[in-house]
Amino acid sequence: MLFTVTLQAQCSVCTKTALQMGEKPAQGLNSAILYLMMAPFAIVGFIGYRWWKGNKKFEEEDATGNKQ
Repeated sequence: MLFTVTLQAQCSVCTKTALQMGEKPAQGLNSAILYLMMAPFAIVGFIGYRWWKGNKKFEEEDATGNKQ
């Protein structure tokens, strides 16, 4: 993810607006859209990791017969 090619993360309306603003603001708008998009993915990833970790611990306890 650190070494990516140029991504386009704009809807058609945002693309038209960005083209009217010029090159620099358009790149800034695109970066902001990608930045805002990462927050929900990070939250869902964290919840999924915690769920997986908890489920793994539960399965290990169940396999050894140790119930709390």
